[in-house]
Amino acid sequence: MELAHSLLLNEEAYNQLGEVQKAEFIFDWLRYLEKLLLSDVKEKQKTLVEQLLSLLNSSPGPPTRKLLAKNLGVLYSIGDTFSVYETIDKCNDLIRSKDDSPSYLPTKLAAVVCLGSLYKKLGRILVNTFTDTVGNILKAMKSAESQGRYEIMLSLQNILNGLGAAATPCHRDVYKAAKSCLTDRSMAVRCAAAKCLLELQKEAIFMWSTDLDSVATLCFKSFEGSNYDVRISVSKLLGTVLAKAIISKHPGAAVSRQSTRRVSLEEVLELLGTGFLRGSSGFLRASGDMLKGTSSVSRDVRVGVTQAYVVFVSTLGGTWLEKNFAAFLSHILSLVSQSHPKATQTQTDAVCGRRCVSFILRATIGSLLGEKAQIAAAKDICQAIWKLKKVVDAVMSDGNVETRVGSTDVTASQHMLVCALQELGNLIYSLGTTAAPLLQDSSAGILDSVISVILHPSISVRLAAAWCLHCIAVALPSYLTPLLDRCLERLTVLKSSPEAVTGFSFAVAALLGAVKHCPLGIPHGKGKIIMTLAEDLLCSAVQNSRLSAQRTQAGWLLIAALMTLGPAVVSHHLARVLLLWKCVFPVSPKDLETEKSRGDSFTWQVTLEGRAGALCAIKSFVSHCGDLLTEEVIQRLLPPLPCALLLGNGIACGSLEYDPYSIYEKDIEGDSVPKPLPPILSVINSAVKLFGVVCAHVGEAQRLFVLEQLLDSIKHTKGARQQIVQLHVVSSLSSFLKYLAGSKGNLGPEEVRRPALALLMGALESPNPLLRCAAAEAWARLAQVVDDGAFTAALAQVSFDKLKSARDVVTRTGYSLALGSLHRYLGGISSSQHLNACVGILYTLSQDSTSPDVQTWALHSLSLIIDSAGPLYHMHVEPTLSLIIMLLLNVPPTHAEVHQSLGRCLDALITTLGPELQGNSTSISALRTSCLLGCAVMQDNPDCLVQAQAISCLQQLHMFAPRHVNLSSLVSCLCVNLCSPYLLLRRAVLACLRQLVQREAAEVSEHAVMLAKDSRDECKPFAKPSESRSSIFFLSDANIREVGLEGALLTLLDKETDQKLCHDIKETLNHMLTSMAVDKLSFWLKLCKDVLAASADFTTVTCVDTMQEEEGDKGDDASVLTTRNDDKSYPFTNPRWATRVFAAECVCRIINQCENAHSAHFDIALAQEMRKRDSRNDFLVLHLADLIRMAFMAATDHSDQLRLSGLETLLVVIRRFASIPEPEFPGHVILEQYQANVGAALRPAFTSETPPDVIAKACQVCSAWIASGVVSDLNDLRRVHQLLVSSLTKIQAGKEALSHLYNESASTMEILAVLKAWAEVSASTFITGISESVRNGSYSSDGLLDLVHTDLGTLSRLWLAALQDFALLTLPSEFASQLPVEGGAFYTAETSENAKLHYYNSWALILHATALWLTSTGFVVADPDEGASHLSRPVTPTSMCQGSSSGATVKSPEDVCTDRFHLILGISVEFLCSLRSDATMESITACLHALQALLDVPWPRSKIGSDQDLGIELLNVLHRVILTRESPSIQLASLEVVRQIICAAQEHVKEKRRSAEVDDGAAEKETLPEFGEGKDTGGLVPGKSLVFATLELCVCILVRQLPELNPKLTGSPGVKATKPQMLSEDGSRLVSAALVILSELPAVCSPEGIISILPTILYLTIGVLRQTAVKLPGGQLSSTVAASLQALKGILSSPMARAEKSHTAWTDLLRSALTTILDYWDPDGTHPELDEISLLTAITVFILSTSPEVTTIPCLQKRCIEKFKATLEIKDPVVQIKTYQLLLSIFQYPNPSVSYPYIYSLVSSIVEKLQEIDKRKPEDTTELQIFQEGIKVLEALVTIAEEQHRSQLVACLLPILISFLLDDNALGSATSVMKNLHDFALQNLMQIGPQYSSVFKNVMASSPALKARLEAAIKGNQENVKVRIPTSKHTKNPGKNASIQLKTNFL
Repeated sequence: MELAHSLLLNEEAYNQLGEVQKAEFIFDWLRYLEKLLLSDVKEKQKTLVEQLLSLLNSSPGPPTRKLLAKNLGVLYSIGDTFSVYETIDKCNDLIRSKDDSPSYLPTKLAAVVCLGSLYKKLGRILVNTFTDTVGNILKAMKSAESQGRYEIMLSLQNILNGLGAAATPCHRDVYKAAKSCLTDRSMAVRCAAAKCLLELQKEAIFMWSTDLDSVATLCFKSFEGSNYDVRISVSKLLGTVLAKAIISKHPGAAVSRQSTRRVSLEEVLELLGTGFLRGSSGFLRASGDMLKGTSSVSRDVRVGVTQAYVVFVSTLGGTWLEKNFAAFLSHILSLVSQSHPKATQTQTDAVCGRRCVSFILRATIGSLLGEKAQIAAAKDICQAIWKLKKVVDAVMSDGNVETRVGSTDVTASQHMLVCALQELGNLIYSLGTTAAPLLQDSSAGILDSVISVILHPSISVRLAAAWCLHCIAVALPSYLTPLLDRCLERLTVLKSSPEAVTGFSFAVAALLGAVKHCPLGIPHGKGKIIMTLAEDLLCSAVQNSRLSAQRTQAGWLLIAALMTLGPAVVSHHLARVLLLWKCVFPVSPKDLETEKSRGDSFTWQVTLEGRAGALCAIKSFVSHCGDLLTEEVIQRLLPPLPCALLLGNGIACGSLEYDPYSIYEKDIEGDSVPKPLPPILSVINSAVKLFGVVCAHVGEAQRLFVLEQLLDSIKHTKGARQQIVQLHVVSSLSSFLKYLAGSKGNLGPEEVRRPALALLMGALESPNPLLRCAAAEAWARLAQVVDDGAFTAALAQVSFDKLKSARDVVTRTGYSLALGSLHRYLGGISSSQHLNACVGILYTLSQDSTSPDVQTWALHSLSLIIDSAGPLYHMHVEPTLSLIIMLLLNVPPTHAEVHQSLGRCLDALITTLGPELQGNSTSISALRTSCLLGCAVMQDNPDCLVQAQAISCLQQLHMFAPRHVNLSSLVSCLCVNLCSPYLLLRRAVLACLRQLVQREAAEVSEHAVMLAKDSRDECKPFAKPSESRSSIFFLSDANIREVGLEGALLTLLDKETDQKLCHDIKETLNHMLTSMAVDKLSFWLKLCKDVLAASADFTTVTCVDTMQEEEGDKGDDASVLTTRNDDKSYPFTNPRWATRVFAAECVCRIINQCENAHSAHFDIALAQEMRKRDSRNDFLVLHLADLIRMAFMAATDHSDQLRLSGLETLLVVIRRFASIPEPEFPGHVILEQYQANVGAALRPAFTSETPPDVIAKACQVCSAWIASGVVSDLNDLRRVHQLLVSSLTKIQAGKEALSHLYNESASTMEILAVLKAWAEVSASTFITGISESVRNGSYSSDGLLDLVHTDLGTLSRLWLAALQDFALLTLPSEFASQLPVEGGAFYTAETSENAKLHYYNSWALILHATALWLTSTGFVVADPDEGASHLSRPVTPTSMCQGSSSGATVKSPEDVCTDRFHLILGISVEFLCSLRSDATMESITACLHALQALLDVPWPRSKIGSDQDLGIELLNVLHRVILTRESPSIQLASLEVVRQIICAAQEHVKEKRRSAEVDDGAAEKETLPEFGEGKDTGGLVPGKSLVFATLELCVCILVRQLPELNPKLTGSPGVKATKPQMLSEDGSRLVSAALVILSELPAVCSPEGIISILPTILYLTIGVLRQTAVKLPGGQLSSTVAASLQALKGILSSPMARAEKSHTAWTDLLRSALTTILDYWDPDGTHPELDEISLLTAITVFILSTSPEVTTIPCLQKRCIEKFKATLEIKDPVVQIKTYQLLLSIFQYPNPSVSYPYIYSLVSSIVEKLQEIDKRKPEDTTELQIFQEGIKVLEALVTIAEEQHRSQLVACLLPILISFLLDDNALGSATSVMKNLHDFALQNLMQIGPQYSSVFKNVMASSPALKARLEAAIKGNQENVKVRIPTSKHTKNPGKNASIQLKTNFL
């Protein structure tokens, strides 16, 4: 194929190919040429034209001729046109040719297509030839067959398009020809004719003026017997022409050459109405009906006209519809009024008519109007309902009952009312809570009008009204309970009216069905009221025969609907319902027999009504209350069912009146009314399903009998009736076989197979295609069930034989599908032996061009085989692919179904090849090229399904071989079809886009924008006003240019109604956002902002006034169209609330994406700096104002869902930006400037009408805002704080006072949300309050503390009550009997399951706040009433840990505190010991912080300390938390609690020791009992020892961070000599915290106990030191080393070391520890990484902190001294400095036995070192520092030394110091280091001189040089001072002053 890629056709390569390959080669070359023709090709034009024209004679197939013609047109349009006339003549000659053979047909057709293309591209250049051409084509049409007529129509369309107005002379001829084609027998020709006429009407004025009536009649005729495509094309034509007739009223548009007549809207609507009501016979007016008798209009015509209505309105646009809505509505409703009896003469006709009317209303109002206009439309519909009701009321008030019921007026209005009510329901449903203003507007009276028609005499109207109420309740949940109450009240009052009983029972059932769509629910008590009412209706049914049937139906309907509320409600009424069920059915079949002989038709009607209702209730119970289906209940349900089955014996539109019981069942998808099928069809459907199950359970003999009976029943029927019976029988058999296969059952002996086969073979040859499909499936299922190779082979052979011998279409299609089904159900492996034969036969059949049907079925079957054969099919892939390509290139486009089957085959082949398609071998490459070629052909197919398959195939190819799919052209194809009118095509586009953007979002987005820009020129035709509104489907290009693909998808999301498609759009946008939002931040934020702002004006409108609209805009219709198009201030016009919710969610996602990106997104100073460096840099923090604005717009909208999203966005913004400082105003944060916006966004959420879920979310935002600390000014804080106070006041009255609109659990949610919000605020104030008080207080938090403090008394009571509720609710189910009967403080017993969730969401913060409050009071019961109030409010009898019975006893403060302590501890331990996988970090952290707060206070610590088991339990729980949660913050918090537990134990032990000492004051110390763990023995029992549990936990932490500490892991007994490591910051913190705990442990043990644990503690502490002793710059110690040294110091200096009993053991252990540290020093220097300073410091800690006998034994002391010596020799200055510092501390140790050996051993080397420095003079500051530290050591020695040695030391020291003094000259030129040294030496000399004056004088006397040097230095220094003296004004005596000055300087 590579050879095809050249500008000129490679004829040499072409001629070497076979026929099939030639076609492929040509097509590929033409595709390549199409891409090349964008550049200049003039020099090759002549050759190209010749080559292209020569191809005309090579019988090009349909796709090839289309592409050939396109290329020819483009070639002339970019090149020279002088030879174009020859080309046209040549084409005309080919068309004129007399050759009628089939082989010449493709050439003729190609010539026709070429002419169309040339005229389209060159237009008026060819104006002088076109009359001949058109004449020639029209002449050819007279003898053409369907393909020819099809191509001629399309060619004429192109010619008209190219010539525009210049083609006027031929308009009438074309019109005449197209008219005949519009009623052609070929559907494809009709479609083509419609397209041609659509092009013609742009210029042919007569079509929408003088000939308007005939065009309409023609279209109606065309609809007769049409298919879907025809209806789409013709309705587009009709709708557009009629719209044109309306638009062109004003002069100027038609400056007429022909007289035009004006057409009014009424006339146009009447025209359409006539078509709808009378079909194509419409214009005979009344006489038509007489001639036709009573014929009703065909369904096809009616559906076609329906579609035309939609196109008509869509073309005129939304603004036009707004203005003319009232007239349009009344016309549409009149289509189903009784003034046209033919429209509704049968029930089926009426239902179909209503469906059409509903479709028109939904497609226009639902798609074209914004929310504002929809509200106005709803009012108009409501007015229409009132008018219709008045008519009925007038008739109903007539006294005569007979005239009343049969009145035509009543029936006349019923269908109109049904349509109006359904549309009103749909409208309000789609508006959601934005419809609130509409329902609040009393002038509209929506609810009254709907409720008033519930009493309508027609059952259909009553059901429609009930459904409308259902929609209102789902849209506005706050109306659900009031509506329910109102209907229940009417039902109770009007019990004696049959209409009221059925009407209001329907309404109640519909409202109960709405409950599952309203998360806030209804009050629990409603269930009881409904149950009582239902029982009452059933019991009173017998009392009044006039009402028996109605009351029976109503009673059961209420019970069935009640079941949808689920087990929580039904469980309370189950016993009563079971009893009712028992009573309604006969007990046994015997009773049924006796019953049959009694009763008249009326009593039977009532009985059957009751039983049907009871069965519906049972079905509803089983569907919705599965949890209640215990074995016992099932046993009670079973007996009635057989009796019910014995009673029953016996394609339409569905409608609600066929089964009123479906009113509560439907899960709303989109906004459609339930449409149950008529009872006859429903019974058959159910019977078919049941037959399958029952037949599988009967014996084999009975099975045989049943199957033979079924065969007989078919034989005894004839004609159409026989087909229907056959279809039911085959479906039942299939259902039976399916059940058998599923349950692995057995069919039985051979005899049973025979009748089954006979049944199926008859059906496989039936003329009914549906029956053949069913039979083919059952045929394969039979083979699957028998599961015998021989039987399967026999079945396959039967099919082969039939296919070989039969010539009729029916047999060939049936048996070819049977083969495919066999493979599908048996899988590839078990039918592999037939594979070759099957494929061979299907190849042959699929090439039978005489019968497209056979081709379609054979190819479909082939696709099933490819799918099921999988890898076994590989050997057939190449031939199959060639076959598919060959057929794709040759099958005419008029046979769309063949192309669809080809598409399925190609898709299956690509799946079979899979990832192999990535290969580079020649064969794979060829296969891949063929696949791509096939996709290209399918993309150009006119059928939308084939295009959808092409996209799906390309999607597969992109998945398997992404490099080989041209993304640019694929994206181009997707963008073009993004707004296709065909749902399936849009679905395919979105499924593909969704996959592409997962990998290449940025590329897809860029390609889309580029293509939109490139196609700008080509899109010009779409911009004509007449076209631009013809559908909303051309918005994609314009939109992508402005707002990118992302914006186009958002627009589509707003218009789209299909749920699956909306889901895909959202997924696609989410993927794009994830990969691109950070890089295209401004773009995404602008998109979201535009969507949210586009409807911001709507938020201010509470009630829309339609009058003003009309007054203000009196422009003519056309101006509306143009101005609407040009107004581009917002790319999105009136987006729906759901789209705005999605935009708000996107904002939150964008913020989350930025979190994982550059830190500058949340740092304004950095962001501004980076922005300055490069203006393209974009960061989120720079868009903060927009984020706040978007959150504000969403949070203050009418839609509750949008308010929730807005508040969530605000919450995210507060949490992410609260801590970012404002660089321009230090001490402030950037969010501070937006406090007014935040307040304004929150305020509306606290009004009385706000639903609980919005209030709950608003409370969360309030608390986050206050706790964030953004606002410091008290007055500003008060505004938001006040909102929380108002909520607190509201909830103080408890569960009783809150709204009764919703379920009680909604009140629970609201109360807990308020308490949680207060808890968050209080917790933050307590914490900041504590930290501030440490820092001496700041104004703000004190102020906030004061604000919170006023309510703390109330809050603490409520918090404790909530925690008590939570504790009760989390009890295991076996303690259910202990729960209070009437519920808790904030939940009712019946709704406890629902309430649990809300408690789970809020308990943790409340627990934390309560713990902090108790801590702040120090557990002192401050309130004198507190004891009496039992921590709970008086309203609730359930008080802390005591039932309501013992309410009289008053607890002591101690008991109250103990209860509270155990409540908090219990909840915490219960939660922490079994952390659920969904437990949030927030809850765990809050819980641990609560425990910390609790243990901050002495009283709870004493409780824990005195109860060792409790402490151990807590430690085990914390150990588990540490093991299961990796988060460092949680582990650190856990360790802090562990530390507090150990402190509590320490305090307890101390207290016991102290009290024992006090008690035994005089006794001897030896007799004191041992306190602390380990007692006298030192044994620690695991599980019983606090210390052991703590050690386990600490080891766990340490070994996780430093695995080398575990000897088992390292395999060596000690700490292994590995390279020390630096831990992460979190790791270091954890290790340090564990070491602190370890060091505290000795204080909890007895002396013996300590000896048990000391080795472990020392091992771990020293191990950490060894493992983390990393050398750091500047001699710093790592934080873990510092912690281990601190811990060591704590352990070594423990007072227990001095206890007599354990003293020796301590000493031994500490010596061993010191030895270990000394051993770490590597003698051979293989581990130089260890930090000497750390080890040396450790040794020093030992020397200074232990008792002298540990370190003074000679062997240890010697080694320590050696280490110091060695370190002094190390060249590293830092090490030297630290060594001097450590030595200084040792030298100064008061005990001489410790310090003296070090002094003796080390002084000489120190002096040497200093003298060495003296010789070579220090060069830098570090050497200066070494010298200074050394001098300090010597000075210290001078101080310590005994008198006789002191003079020697001073004598050593002075020369060294003096040698660094500089004289005046040297000082001037000295380096800064030398100057500093000079100053230091001088200062020290001035101190030593006076202290040791005698030694000083002796030295000076003995060395005149030193003396001279010192004097010079002092003198120089005095001069220096003198120079500086004049600056001081107060100097009186310069000389004296100077000496004082010097002294102070040196000090």
